Amino acid sequence: MKSDEKRKIAPNWLQKARESWSHTGEERPPFTIKPKKGQRSVWDFPRPPIIEKVNKPIVVKYQGQEIANSLRGLAVLETASPPTYYIPQCDIDMNTLIKISGKTSMCEWKGSAVYWALSAMVDRPVAWSYPKPFPEFEELKDHIAFYPHFLECFVDGKQVVAQPGEFYAGWITPDLTGPFKGERGTEHW
Repeated sequence: MKSDEKRKIAPNWLQKARESWSHTGEERPPFTIKPKKGQRSVWDFPRPPIIEKVNKPIVVKYQGQEIANSLRGLAVLETASPPTYYIPQCDIDMNTLIKISGKTSMCEWKGSAVYWALSAMVDRPVAWSYPKPFPEFEELKDHIAFYPHFLECFVDGKQVVAQPGEFYAGWITPDLTGPFKGERGTEHW
């Protein structure tokens, strides 16, 4: 989709939000950690974000109970953030989740999100999805992303570390370098 076409779709406030980011993945700032062999810097991820297909096993558990297991995941890569993993609903035990009524948020790139809680822990959102994503992120429809803060999340058998901060939900794996958005002192990014 051409930039002019995006402007016609996005209201002015949305377009301003999209243009407000100064880091776009084209050049690493001097404070970044240089990746070692086999690692990627989150500062090389683009803005606007992109979707990457994941052919490694992605597993999500709560207190040892498997909630999701997929070989068909998607990762959203965005400058300064670890990937956020989206799992097709067909690979999730949907009986373990409850949609949270009335809780939504807006992403300037993906659209309006709805939130999910575990039926065993209804007082806290543990996941979100985009039922009607913007056209550029249509591929995320019928997928759910999980916060690794409250769950045991694995990529290719390795347990991930949650991205710092309560708002963000990136999955930090050993093949990534930062610093990561959400760490103390990164509020201005």
